[in-house]
Amino acid sequence: MSTELVLMEDVAGLGKIGETVKVADGYARNFLLPRKLAAKVTPGILKSLEAKKKRVDQERELQLGAARELAEKISRLSGVSITAQAGDDDKLYGSVAAHQILEALEKAGFALGKHAVVLPEPIKVLGTYTVELALHADVKSSVSVTVVRG
Repeated sequence: MSTELVLMEDVAGLGKIGETVKVADGYARNFLLPRKLAAKVTPGILKSLEAKKKRVDQERELQLGAARELAEKISRLSGVSITAQAGDDDKLYGSVAAHQILEALEKAGFALGKHAVVLPEPIKVLGTYTVELALHADVKSSVSVTVVRG
């Protein structure tokens, strides 16, 4: 059996706020409804949802604008430098991880969220790297990170 619901919040893998979805009864009863992520489709719910949707859209536009502005400021940054201990073959004794890049960006005046740095694997060799930054779902930027011997 399936139940038709309207989403009250964005639900990953299911849909965005305001969308009508059909889900299994158990998923609706045990997950979506108790967490108020969705509600049964009624005229009253649809009316209140429109107001909430407008408010959420305005907030998203503000966040997107702020992220674009931040991306523009970061693009003007020449890069950041991180000091690390390394052996004679330029291999680091440890590694440079995302949190160290965030700290270097913070020292440069950019406070980002802890998941903003997209680093597929830690940096383990001295050199200059281009690191991607996810500032918003729709806004990406990059910064040059130079790892030098300390």
